[in-house]
Amino acid sequence: MTDTVTETATTPVEDAPQQDPPVFRQVDQPLRVRARDLLDRLTPDERVAMLHQAAPAIERLGVPAWHTGCEALHGVAWLGRATVFPQPVGLAATWDTDLVEKVGEVAAIEVRAKRAENPLVSLNVWAPVVNTLRHPGWGRNEEGYSEDPHVTGVFGTAYSKGLRGDHPRVWRTVPALKHFLAYNNETDRSTTSSEMSLRTLHEEELPAFRAAIEAGVAGGMMLAYNQVNGIPAHTQPELVAEARSWSDESIAVVSDAGAPTFLVTTQRAQPDHVHAAAALVRSGLDSFTDNEANAAPTIGYVNEALAAGLLTRDDVDQAVLRLLELRIRTGEFDGDTDPYSGIGADAIDAAGARELAREAVARSVVVLRNDAGVLPLPDVSKVAVVGPLADLVLTDWYAGTPPYAVGIGAAAAERFGEAEVVTGADTIALRAASNGRYVVASADGAVVEASADAAGEDALFDVTDWGDGILTLRSRASGLLLTGGSWPVRADATRVGEWVVQESFRAHVHADGTWSLLHLGSGRWLRVFRDSGLLAAEAVTLDKAERFGVRVVRSGAAAVAEAAANADAVIVAVGNDPHLNGRETEDRPHLRLPDAWADLWRAAREANPRAVLTVVSSYPYVLADVDADTVVWSSHGGQELGHGVIDVLSGDREPAGRLSQSWPATEEQAGDLFDYDTLRQGATYRHQAERPTFAFGHGLTYTTVGYESLSVTDAATPAPEPTHRHAGFERRADEVPVTAVVRVRNSGDRDAEELVQLYALPAEGFAIATPRRLLVAYERVRLAPGEVRDVELSFSPARLAVWDDAVRLPDAAQDWVHEGALRVQAGTYALAAGPSAWDLPVRAELEVTAG
Repeated sequence: MTDTVTETATTPVEDAPQQDPPVFRQVDQPLRVRARDLLDRLTPDERVAMLHQAAPAIERLGVPAWHTGCEALHGVAWLGRATVFPQPVGLAATWDTDLVEKVGEVAAIEVRAKRAENPLVSLNVWAPVVNTLRHPGWGRNEEGYSEDPHVTGVFGTAYSKGLRGDHPRVWRTVPALKHFLAYNNETDRSTTSSEMSLRTLHEEELPAFRAAIEAGVAGGMMLAYNQVNGIPAHTQPELVAEARSWSDESIAVVSDAGAPTFLVTTQRAQPDHVHAAAALVRSGLDSFTDNEANAAPTIGYVNEALAAGLLTRDDVDQAVLRLLELRIRTGEFDGDTDPYSGIGADAIDAAGARELAREAVARSVVVLRNDAGVLPLPDVSKVAVVGPLADLVLTDWYAGTPPYAVGIGAAAAERFGEAEVVTGADTIALRAASNGRYVVASADGAVVEASADAAGEDALFDVTDWGDGILTLRSRASGLLLTGGSWPVRADATRVGEWVVQESFRAHVHADGTWSLLHLGSGRWLRVFRDSGLLAAEAVTLDKAERFGVRVVRSGAAAVAEAAANADAVIVAVGNDPHLNGRETEDRPHLRLPDAWADLWRAAREANPRAVLTVVSSYPYVLADVDADTVVWSSHGGQELGHGVIDVLSGDREPAGRLSQSWPATEEQAGDLFDYDTLRQGATYRHQAERPTFAFGHGLTYTTVGYESLSVTDAATPAPEPTHRHAGFERRADEVPVTAVVRVRNSGDRDAEELVQLYALPAEGFAIATPRRLLVAYERVRLAPGEVRDVELSFSPARLAVWDDAVRLPDAAQDWVHEGALRVQAGTYALAAGPSAWDLPVRAELEVTAG
């Protein structure tokens, strides 16, 4: 009772002795000591279970369930509402590492916010992608940064810095670089072999991965689906060991989804799953991403491998130790001392995120051509914005759900006062031959049926041709897309999406002009149910498909021409849908701009010569058959796409974007998608023999910037010793720089955002052929009207190295990866500066002497 006081209650009692927390929870202990302590507390079975992506909770230790992987390529993906930034190929076009780091920071904060909402959200972020963009036909082109491995490394490092944060102990998130190694094709990606000479490997592949690992801002890697020189990338221990040698800290290695199974099924590299599991762990893999959340198969295979002597307990322990170190880095066991523990679920779309998203788009927009002086457009009062992307903001597979989206049309209306938006789609009505009735959709899109005697508003569909006959149909009644993903068919899809696209169709045109529609997601033809009139994608053969009479109610081209003629200027917004004609699992069918877009451009320009071809795409196009004197490019920019594009077109912001990937003049110039030897093919800016349409580094200003001189402070430098270290833009402390000074002048009446670029152009006669041009330094500068500036650019002469198979380094690892070395050849090099890889008006010589 509360009013009873006993003698014992008032007698002082000594406090119970406080037990120290287990070492793995002691933040003052070294990372490896903490991880080892936790490992030692796990039973053998618990250790094996940790090898699967879905690691179980260890309740007796208070260790929660955990799994690898959270997608955050350009913002948080797959977890609902999140800030969506430009695609990585667009972020690289900013050439602004500070900006990209800030984008990474917002992405990481929002990952933390998602984790605050759901503790199973992983802080092991599967980003960035640092595969080089050596060929624009790769279906995942938008995920990478550049065709240059060193530029890729720079922006991969910047994004990783933002993801990692700057706390000395706790990482905001732990980035895992994707996809190691030599992965640039989707076609048969789990069976094709990327043939890598040691030269290609060391000059064009490894440097892209090295930068972030060496900088200490990447704590993991994901291995690639493909094979390398006939051996699966997942079982290449020499390559994994090379990557791990770049850091004094552990690098956790995860498999790509399903890849452990592919070793047995598609690659047939291992006789069974037990041998595959053993080969993977012995090759350096730490975490199996296989069988989704079902860990049982992996656990069983590893245990069988242990029982058969194919693996040792030490092999398992080393892998688990690296995974535990990754988890400890995130502050998982730090309690309130985790400096990021205060990030709550409300940190999504937080203050500053919208402004950063808009800035990122604006700085990534590239003015490719302005021959007629149409840009900027500050004095117009009415614009027409036409084309399939006139007011559509599209997101890709690795994007989140934006909290809002501003299209180009909406932003143009906001800026100029009046903007007419016309998609350019033909508006059609479909009349089923089987019952003679028009196909109509309900207002909510839940019902699609051939039931109307006349073609009213509910029978109208806007059909968009995305190229190569791939169509989408948008109901005028519901405003949403026709989808064959439901049975029967509905018209309620908000966008083209999902792993298997359900909103795309192909028309077979019969001799009598009727159409049959093939649903591409299922491979089935549309048919009309007898009596009910409902539509379903279920006919297996064309002869069982419905035949539709097609009536064009309104011509999209005519609507574009009319809108263009009535406007002061016309913005023609075309490009790709990131889920069609090139995406993960599907390489592009070709590099050309779709014929439908070229026709739409001509219709607009003929009606109004003040026209701007505005390409919004995940990749470059070949524009050989498109006569456009004003061309602008943006990647799919996310929620602020419209504002960012209009900021530049209006002249409210000076153009700052520069290409990090060439736009080839012909499809042949890009080379063979499956041949990874760019030197042999003359592919990428480094080896191109002929000028591309738009060069690497290219991008215009709204003024005139001249390059007046280039001088080298020391015209001779000794060649560094042969090495296996891949030199980057960031000069190491022991590297003596070469310094050049480039004088630039803004002779116009507007500010200029200029990217001053310095290239090495080796002379003829070297024993080992060198790249035709190599970017060795660059600097962003803002020049006021009339300003003259001397821009100092420095680089390590080690950047001039080529791989020499004949050199052997005495302390090198004795494996195939190190049979040779990077060597700088003595001789005369030309240094050249200018606004792109193909426009280098000023030059100086550099003599490299024998070391």
